[in-house]
Amino acid sequence: MHVDYQMISVDDHVDMQYLPKDLWTSRLPAHLRDRGPHVEETDTGCIWVCDGKRWGNWAGGTTKQGPPRSYQNALERGGVYEPGVLRPTIAELRLQDMTRDGIEATFMFGPITAFAADNPELRTAIYQAYNDWLAEFCAYDPHRLHGVSALPGEDPQAAVAEMYRLARRGGTQQVNFLIRSATAIYEEAWEPFWAAAADTNLIVSFHVGGGAGFAPGARPANPADEKPWTVFNPTKGFINQFLDPFVGLIGHGVFERHPNLNVMLAEVGLGWLPWVVHEMDYRYQRLVDNRAYWSSRGGIVLSEPPSEVWKRNFWVTFQDDPVGLALLDFCNEDHILWASDYPHPDSTFPDSQRIVAEQMAHITPEQRRKILRDNPIALYRLEDRSATSGAARAVGASA
Repeated sequence: MHVDYQMISVDDHVDMQYLPKDLWTSRLPAHLRDRGPHVEETDTGCIWVCDGKRWGNWAGGTTKQGPPRSYQNALERGGVYEPGVLRPTIAELRLQDMTRDGIEATFMFGPITAFAADNPELRTAIYQAYNDWLAEFCAYDPHRLHGVSALPGEDPQAAVAEMYRLARRGGTQQVNFLIRSATAIYEEAWEPFWAAAADTNLIVSFHVGGGAGFAPGARPANPADEKPWTVFNPTKGFINQFLDPFVGLIGHGVFERHPNLNVMLAEVGLGWLPWVVHEMDYRYQRLVDNRAYWSSRGGIVLSEPPSEVWKRNFWVTFQDDPVGLALLDFCNEDHILWASDYPHPDSTFPDSQRIVAEQMAHITPEQRRKILRDNPIALYRLEDRSATSGAARAVGASA
């Protein structure tokens, strides 16, 4: 496989451990700074602390030996890890990694653990400060660096307020909340949120993660107590987090009320969704065939099969999913998006070109270009520089 264009990665990250030390201490209102996120040094290294709660490690301090890990992140695997260097939030270094991997533009989600602050005023200020910093970071190279603004998934009203603030500020195309932080996003309490999304025309994404860690019970407090079978917890965690909101948004008629919504399922993969949609279509037909029975129970709120909503309103990201790519006939291939997931352990960096070449060898050149480049250009209304960029690299040239 050989293509002569650069890829666009729609789901990469700026993680908690790589954020600038002064992000919040320099931006929060003065009366909140003592309670807001800040870095403290401990016997085991530097950590983020907010309102007395530990938020996780900070990678910019002196490295101290900790327990061995069962994985490498992308920086370590790619040979670019340097102790104390916040590489993913140093724009020139991040851009170097993108160029090495054949990626022209990145869309960056925030940390996959929530900004856990109980006080509503503090929590709102934390999200605003992060979103404003992210916009300034992307301004270093606005063609290649794109930020996905973060929203508080546990508070629909605060999410609505921040969405309108971002829309007024400008420069934001997409907002995101961590799906495990939110509950029943299809119920009445969330209706103002979906109305605001339709009003602002912002892309709404929900991403795997949330809470104080990746998934409850995924890892014991003492790494020595971890059992081999726990390596499979993310397998069920990814789908478990997304299944209820995906089915609920369609089943409760959110897209009937707001037919122009663009909703992205981020970092959940593609392969499991066609079966779910097919099963929902089967159940929908049972509704249609028994309208008299359901009329006394509120009537049918859907005017079309779930598969039509899925193909029109949803966008899905993946990074390593040959099963999903084999099922393109059951998807809208114009709404499938590739991602490298840099700098996470699951990332395809620094081997994205090889992995893409292997995964996509069986699909057509037109499908490859859509997934790797044309679909994000259409979704985000990007300038297509593929014909003029002298930096374009061959993807999978040796395949």
